[in-house]
Amino acid sequence: MRKTLTILLTAIFLTLLAGAQEKEKRGPSTPDERKRFVDLTGKLIKSPLDESLKDEAKWALQWLSDVPDVNVNPCPLPLGDMVPSDYKHAARIFSIYVLAMGVYAIEHPKKSEDETPQYLAGVEAALSAYKSILKSKPGANSEDLDNLLAKQQSGKLEAFVKTAGQECSQ
Repeated sequence: MRKTLTILLTAIFLTLLAGAQEKEKRGPSTPDERKRFVDLTGKLIKSPLDESLKDEAKWALQWLSDVPDVNVNPCPLPLGDMVPSDYKHAARIFSIYVLAMGVYAIEHPKKSEDETPQYLAGVEAALSAYKSILKSKPGANSEDLDNLLAKQQSGKLEAFVKTAGQECSQ
């Protein structure tokens, strides 16, 4: 079931990316757009439930799919079983994960060959957003994200993300 859902989510995201690319091709991102994107992602990590950022978050996801020079692989496997779970905030956490990978791509343009650091940046941002959610809604726990937090605290998160990322490449 997990693998089927992962494939389905990835297919949907890739379809959106392909659809965006079929539109009129746009040029590379501008410095102002990249700054806006990075700043917004930081705000979303700190306040993931802030409804006033909803339209901005939509812009950021669309922008990330449209620009040809900032690339991410939105594979959900590095987030463990969070994506196929019924966690109420899973979509938000996944969006922040993808956006944070975009920030990593912007800030480290020469490191695009190895996706592990990009996945790790996304997972760490997702975990920071999760902690922010728990501060404002203490009962909003996710067993899957708690498991990732435990891996982070024990120093095993990077190895987990690397293994999961390798599955994404297959």
